[in-house]
Amino acid sequence: MANHPRGIYTLYFTEMWERMSYYGMRAILILYMVAGAANGGLGLDEATAGAIYGLYTCAVYLVALPGGWIADRLIGPQRAVLIGGIIIALGHFTLAIPNQHTFFVGLLIVVLGTSLLKPNASALVGKLYPEGGARRDAGFTLFYMGVNLGGLIGPLVCGYFGEHVNWHYGFAAAGVGMVLGVIQYVLTRHHLGTAGLEPSAPTKTPRREWAIVAVGLGVILVVAVLALTGCLVINPVLLAKRAEIVIVTAAGLWFLWAFLFGRLDRVEKKRLLVVVILFFASALFWSGFEQAGSVMNLFAERHTDRVLFGREMPASWYQSINPLLILVLAVPVSTLWLGLAKRSILPSLAIKFSAGLLMLAAGFLVMYFAARHALSIGKVTGLWLCTTYLLQTIGELFLSPVGLSAVTKLAPARLASQTMGVWFLSVSLGNLIAGMFAGGMSTANAAGMPAQFLHVALFAGGAGLLLLLLSPLIRRLMPGIE
Repeated sequence: MANHPRGIYTLYFTEMWERMSYYGMRAILILYMVAGAANGGLGLDEATAGAIYGLYTCAVYLVALPGGWIADRLIGPQRAVLIGGIIIALGHFTLAIPNQHTFFVGLLIVVLGTSLLKPNASALVGKLYPEGGARRDAGFTLFYMGVNLGGLIGPLVCGYFGEHVNWHYGFAAAGVGMVLGVIQYVLTRHHLGTAGLEPSAPTKTPRREWAIVAVGLGVILVVAVLALTGCLVINPVLLAKRAEIVIVTAAGLWFLWAFLFGRLDRVEKKRLLVVVILFFASALFWSGFEQAGSVMNLFAERHTDRVLFGREMPASWYQSINPLLILVLAVPVSTLWLGLAKRSILPSLAIKFSAGLLMLAAGFLVMYFAARHALSIGKVTGLWLCTTYLLQTIGELFLSPVGLSAVTKLAPARLASQTMGVWFLSVSLGNLIAGMFAGGMSTANAAGMPAQFLHVALFAGGAGLLLLLLSPLIRRLMPGIE
């Protein structure tokens, strides 16, 4: 640890508190929306609540693109992280106000703040290690541990206050966490030195760039005011469905443009074709995996026996299982890859992706039997959910870091940043679809739970097997990469 720049610890704790606030709020988000007015909730139906949840988690990833652009062109990553953290805290405290209008305003503010903090905190990590190499990889590993530590703490704290005290206290706890992150960032920011202090690609026409930002914020403000005053009626379910089409279309058009007009040679086109295949595999994986905060959360609340040592634990506490397992399993999985590489039997990229999808399918197969069991006897033991999260976390470790690494290698040099941005669209799409699935978890439709879980298991399993069959072809498309 002594070999790391001190600034990495500034970013470690900033990201830890930001993820604490994000995952803490997310853990109670859908539970609050479906809770009846008598229980302090919004009383929304599952389809509407799921669509809102999906749109929110989808937006958190989409806004990373403009947030990174603002930092690169106008204010620099260091200032972006600070401003983003302050805005996020304001958003959580707005959520803490017991009013339906302020709830939606709070979600919007959190999304805007995340656009500045999330992508630029990661960018600052890279700037602390300009030499690259293994030291930079170790720095990102340390940073990733902060992400998961925050993800572990958030649901425990916000879940307790939200479910056992008051929903809005849970949102306020997320705001307090972000405030602590901002305070420590301000106090230790000098350790970052000049890394990310200024824009990496400063614009020569700042007035024009700021005008673009102002117009964008103005459009968002006008739409928000019209929606809150009732002049513009927004159907969350319909909007989510349209958003799915928009994201898929946008990604498809970009890939088409890159193939036809990106001035790529034959090798680059082959590699980009692999990215296309992995894009849809990634979207499918995250559409299942991210149901943890929506469908699985509702299952934990309604169909899981949560009594522990004579007291009922909050349903949202199950959201801490995945980050805990990441902290426990990340090193063993990395060691596994190193060991297999030394023996020259390291699985190919496609096989790793296939394994990730098959583990996701196995997790939903477990939920299929859990749902059938719940329908026959009532609430089931929490071991069903724990087993599912274990299988899906292993799948995440097989697929997520491998996918990020692969895209950096496969992307055409001239289109590297754009390709990574499009890659994150797959994560955004997956989050959106995951929220939509929650609509099938209505109390009136409980009998349909097993079929819903089985459909996801079969779809993910089929995709995993297809990738396995295509693995020789995919390997031929990317010579010299693996």
